[in-house]
Amino acid sequence: MTGNASNLPEHVPALPLEARAPPPPDDPVAARLRGFGPVGLLAILVIVLTAVIKPLSAILVLVWAWRSHTPWREIGYVRPRSWIGSLAAGIVLGCAFKLLMKAIVMPLLGAPAINPAYHYLVGNRAALPGLVFTMIVGAGFGEETIFRGYLFERLGKLFGTGAGAKISIVLLTSAVFALGHYSNLGLPGVEQAMITGLVFGTIFAVTGRIWMVMCAHAAFDLVAIAIIYWNIESDVAHLVFK
Repeated sequence: MTGNASNLPEHVPALPLEARAPPPPDDPVAARLRGFGPVGLLAILVIVLTAVIKPLSAILVLVWAWRSHTPWREIGYVRPRSWIGSLAAGIVLGCAFKLLMKAIVMPLLGAPAINPAYHYLVGNRAALPGLVFTMIVGAGFGEETIFRGYLFERLGKLFGTGAGAKISIVLLTSAVFALGHYSNLGLPGVEQAMITGLVFGTIFAVTGRIWMVMCAHAAFDLVAIAIIYWNIESDVAHLVFK
């Protein structure tokens, strides 16, 4: 009997994608992509270097997972118990988290009330579509697939799955994620990205599910855009500390 669901008896249901057994180990390309030899390291290098174009890098992650026969669950692509529940939880978490960061955490760290890199967005309706797309596709889908899904899988193969290993992975991926924000957001951007990386990374490490984290990340950035667009950034930043 082959592994094709169409050849199974009618009373035997097909396994969901994330539950299927890996293919026979006679695919040398897949084995090399999953390993840490020249091919595996080259794949990591290409994906990390193309992270400046986050949707492209995230798509490469999905291509890598498909071609290497890596189960989707290993990069967090697990069907949620409720799509609506995951979406709602992500939106609530992302919105509340951004307001907490802007009104309390970042002022305590001495961050300026106004983000100069995005201040041009104030009342700039023409810039909204592109930024909304970037926040949803680039940040929500792209960054989470790369920095949580992919890097957690790769580092997990090196460090293991114990509590200490997971803590190390959360710290390391958060640091890499944070440093990627220095060029356009400076030190305050690095500080904020480090904290968000720790929070989102911890959630992903505990749950192993990426969809809610994707929604939370996108909501976080969309709230940031809304605050700047409506020119209430300074008001929110001084909401607690005058």
